[in-house]
Amino acid sequence: MSTKEKSLNFIEQIIEEDLKNGLSQAKLRFRFPPEPNGYLHVGHASAICLNFGLGIDYQSPVNLRFDDTNPAKEEQEYVDAIKRDVEWLGYKWAEERYASDYFQELFDWTIELIKKGKAYVDSQTSEEMALQKGTPTQPGVDSPFRNRSVEENLDLFLRMKNGEFEKGAHILRAKIDMASTNMLMRDPIMYRILHEYHHRTADKWCIYPMYDWAHGESDYLEQISHSFCTLEFLPHRELYDWFLDQIYDSNKVRPKQREFARRNLSHTVVSKRKLLQLVEEKLVTSWDDPRMSTISGMRRRGYTPTAIRNFAETIGIAKRENLIDVSLLEFCVREDLNKIAPRVMAVLDPVKLVITNYPDGNEEWLDAENNPEEEVMTFRKVPFSKEIYIERDDFLGFNEDFVGKEVRLKNAYIIKFESIVKDANGTITEIITSYDTDSKSGSGSEASNRKVSKTIHWVSLIHAVKAEIRLYDRLFLEESPDTHKDKNFLEFVNPNSLKTVIGVVENSLKEANEGDKFQFQRTGYFCVDRDSTADKLVFNKTVDLKVTVKNNDKKEENLLNSIPKNINSFFKTNDLEKRQEFEVTFKSTISIIENTDLLLNSFNKSLSNINDKNSLLFANLIIEHSNSLDVETIEIDKLQKLFNFSGASQSNIVRSEMVKAFGSKKYLLDHFREKLSDLKENENDEMVLNSFELLKM
Repeated sequence: MSTKEKSLNFIEQIIEEDLKNGLSQAKLRFRFPPEPNGYLHVGHASAICLNFGLGIDYQSPVNLRFDDTNPAKEEQEYVDAIKRDVEWLGYKWAEERYASDYFQELFDWTIELIKKGKAYVDSQTSEEMALQKGTPTQPGVDSPFRNRSVEENLDLFLRMKNGEFEKGAHILRAKIDMASTNMLMRDPIMYRILHEYHHRTADKWCIYPMYDWAHGESDYLEQISHSFCTLEFLPHRELYDWFLDQIYDSNKVRPKQREFARRNLSHTVVSKRKLLQLVEEKLVTSWDDPRMSTISGMRRRGYTPTAIRNFAETIGIAKRENLIDVSLLEFCVREDLNKIAPRVMAVLDPVKLVITNYPDGNEEWLDAENNPEEEVMTFRKVPFSKEIYIERDDFLGFNEDFVGKEVRLKNAYIIKFESIVKDANGTITEIITSYDTDSKSGSGSEASNRKVSKTIHWVSLIHAVKAEIRLYDRLFLEESPDTHKDKNFLEFVNPNSLKTVIGVVENSLKEANEGDKFQFQRTGYFCVDRDSTADKLVFNKTVDLKVTVKNNDKKEENLLNSIPKNINSFFKTNDLEKRQEFEVTFKSTISIIENTDLLLNSFNKSLSNINDKNSLLFANLIIEHSNSLDVETIEIDKLQKLFNFSGASQSNIVRSEMVKAFGSKKYLLDHFREKLSDLKENENDEMVLNSFELLKM
């Protein structure tokens, strides 16, 4: 739903302005600069997609540079994990760099700053420094060591480097301005003493540069044109530029730091310190626990790189922080898995079902489709026999009035419930049924077309493969667990975030490998966990088939009713950032609505005002982003009406969104492919054509 102007976010606008002002595109260079003190999380994923996405868009190199300036917290394990995560997301870096590559250059520049009287060794304690630094409204006081001679500063700094002093005995500070309104400019620390083993330089250095000194200079040495950081680094920009002023050569590219806002995700924490705390206190099993917000955790849970990239694109880049509902990420995951995950049958709470009139010892191998979203349908064979497993809840749903009730077994026959067997505790252990021999699915018989109350999945008992199935819920019960000043975020950990069951899966999964993804029909999406062995399959639940957010009907109705007003505001504002925020709201709100009647009513209501661009947009949004409403249940004449009026709309936003709505749903594409092709031939708006390109039409 982007406009032509919207296709450039404010970061891209900065780059375009620099190119217009004379910066050669050949000199564009970006970087992703993680600190190897933990695993990357979903927030880093957005930054990765931003920087490497710019590299792709502008055909420019992107460096992966590790900010390894604090060996007390850094490990090679984290370096390796970060590289795996970036590669898994689908990106390749031009060069692998480290801040430690530049320790000698940084040291040499520091010597020159000392000689110029722009840096000095301070011997105060950290408590003394904090007192003399002042407050945001009160200027600082000069350190008693600020006016040491150049000779004394050089001597002390060299001795710091040579390891003659204990940690904390001295630091090196830049001499800037103790009265600056920006407290970061009040003689910031450049070096501190650390007697720690470094994972790359071993014991060579006893002093290590601070982030602010190392970061901009590393950018400069690599000739990074644009250094993008999150918003908390905005106050650091002045210092970034001051340090560059000291070493900048006008014949080289001068890096430019600019900032974008974090996009916080609900029901998660994205602080590496807090994620480490979860691991250390054994509230999760590891950094890659599927409940974690780390990229490794999401990969292990079964999320796909495409889904995470789509999520990053959907939430976009903004200047204001915003809390994004995790259901939007899950929507992106569900949408991608729906296209690629084979459908299989698995029973999570099995109860034995016996078909009394099925021949003893007989078995059939039935055709089952792998994925209805495939362009060319493929099938597999599933075994059927006299005894099968079904979900206990599928039977219990009939309550006590079950005798004579009929259901269809997916890909198989219609069965009729006859009686049940219970154990001494009253638990059902066996369900007795009979089957209609003429009702085999796909046989074309009259009986096979008979309508019954529902279709259920099953697994042949003698062919069943046992599996451990891990069912995950939100790790935190609170939407924003780490924003409560008076409470520890750990108080909101969900004690029921993991439930493990032993179920059975169809025998085609015997050879499934780690990371393989499947849709367990009628249940959800699952992937094979790395704990699987030849003797025991282990599956992680990735995401439900439908949204798991538990909204009551009134709340959902209020959410839907808010969208037309937001659409009106979307069309009225020229603020591109606000438009982007509206887009995120539209998509996430519609995706979490479970009540299909409400969705259908909103769709029909929109069609009653078909000449209004707001209504047209709303109807198309419902089709594209609803995860509950089956478009096949909408009368074809209504879909035809929406297509015709949207295609003739004066709004290129409406036309573009209609292309994405009708072109992304297989059912609609089958019915409207020719009309979409005709529309494309007569279309000359770049934004609408981009929508066709996106769908590869």
